[in-house]
Amino acid sequence: MMRSLGRMLAAVAIAAAACGTALAEPTSKVVYHINEGLEKAAALLRNVKNHLNAEPGAKIVVVGHGKGIDFMLEGAKDKNGNPFDATIDTLQEKGVEFRVCNNTLVSRKIDPKTVISQAKIVPSGVAEIGRLQAKEGYVYLKP
Repeated sequence: MMRSLGRMLAAVAIAAAACGTALAEPTSKVVYHINEGLEKAAALLRNVKNHLNAEPGAKIVVVGHGKGIDFMLEGAKDKNGNPFDATIDTLQEKGVEFRVCNNTLVSRKIDPKTVISQAKIVPSGVAEIGRLQAKEGYVYLKP
């Protein structure tokens, strides 16, 4: 009887682990691309919020280059004077990742220290987008 109980508990543990793994997998993986200024950033962040409201299990990465990094710099505010970093904090808590193009920082002579702490600097924004699509199966969106 103890042997049967042990087998049953092992089966339950395996099933529970399998369910946990399945639940941990994202429902989709999406890379949002931005290369335009602050007015587009506000719209992009609204899109990301709406996306997560409709699909809470989505894995989202936002990649910016060119003027698309401006909202990820310290002190950046929308047209109403609201700081972008507060919205970024909220989205990051939901698993959204933010990435900034180093090529842009270099070409625009922007000090990397001015990039908000929530964002990761990557060598190239466009290469990061390509890598996410080709190597990690992300779907591309450009709002």
